[in-house]
Amino acid sequence: MSLIEFFFLSCMVIALVSIVITSVKVGISPMPSTSKACHAMISFPELSNEGGPIFELGSGWGTLSYAFSKKFPHRKIMAYELSWIPFLFSVILKTLCRLDNLSIYHSDFLKADLSKATVLVCYLFPNGMLALKNKLDREDLKINFIVSNTFALPDSQPKKVIQLNDFYLTPIYLYSFNTGDTIPN
Repeated sequence: MSLIEFFFLSCMVIALVSIVITSVKVGISPMPSTSKACHAMISFPELSNEGGPIFELGSGWGTLSYAFSKKFPHRKIMAYELSWIPFLFSVILKTLCRLDNLSIYHSDFLKADLSKATVLVCYLFPNGMLALKNKLDREDLKINFIVSNTFALPDSQPKKVIQLNDFYLTPIYLYSFNTGDTIPN
């Protein structure tokens, strides 16, 4: 094995171990949204009427933040990801695609200040959605919309649900809240 092959193999092993460690810590591995899901999530007409920042929670490989940045170039997109390898991949994608409206943070969204967000976008898992719901309730955040791929926000009624024509019949949820209202229980 050459030194170059050893270097690349070592980098791949380190990357894999990093993803596994973060997945165990968080409770799920980073999973990209499908192109059908991305398209459905950016297509809600209600989001076009908004003007404030869009926050992607648990941005993984950056597929949703990329789609939202391209769809809404006039809006600030803020993405949060804990796993180092998907985070670095997203930063490279942002740089290569010159997405100046996108900021990516290697940070836990549960510890982040979400008070400036008007829209939250996520592809979390049931425990992640429960943690988000608890954060919203605890901090009394005034979010206008939440768009979620696959997983529902506990104890909340979506305004719309789109069911994708895919193998899993994936649901895409849109939650709408009036400015000043809290997330309903």
